[in-house]
Amino acid sequence: MNTLPHRYIVVEGPIGVGKTHLVKRLAESFSGTTLFEQPERNPFLEKFYLHPKQSALPTQLSFLMQRVKLSKSLQQDDLFNDLHIADFMVEKDRLFAQITLDDDELALYNMVYDNLTLHHRTPDLVIYLQAPLSVLKARVSQRGIGYEQRIEDAYLQRLSDSYADFFHYYDEAPLLIVNAEQIDLINSEQDYKNLLEQISTLQSGRQYYNPLPVKEK
Repeated sequence: MNTLPHRYIVVEGPIGVGKTHLVKRLAESFSGTTLFEQPERNPFLEKFYLHPKQSALPTQLSFLMQRVKLSKSLQQDDLFNDLHIADFMVEKDRLFAQITLDDDELALYNMVYDNLTLHHRTPDLVIYLQAPLSVLKARVSQRGIGYEQRIEDAYLQRLSDSYADFFHYYDEAPLLIVNAEQIDLINSEQDYKNLLEQISTLQSGRQYYNPLPVKEK
């Protein structure tokens, strides 16, 4: 498999599910250009995990600005020729806002969001990775980012539920929903190849991929 039928792919899902690693592998396999969120450049994020109430709004607005800027970096001409793969979609920004902001803050955020996101590129394919809380927690712990170790179970579960609800109704682009609980996209080449087959065949609508773990020979 040398090419993909998509020019702009987004990999989405809750914290710790494996978005960034899949984006890197796809980019390496198909010489794609990557667009990564940059949480380390959000000066409010660590403060948010220490004091969620006081820091929620500036944290969210900072992420919104960053995501919109990255999204706008996709030039229309390039998208016809080059493969772009991102580990975020602008629309998901509201998921975080809805669970972290109070009513007044959310109203302000929505006004900013509506003005900033009037024009943005719709993906050719969205890959939504999902996994249960226990798996998300284990993967967050394994990657060892200091401030992420403060994430509370209740927050991570609410976020995961918000993703599930969002993608239940999502119909803006072809959608591949992947149960990532039992697959190892880091160490198993066969797991990765099997997922590639699913990605390459989806042209429209939605598709569910619920694989069993594969043992390497």
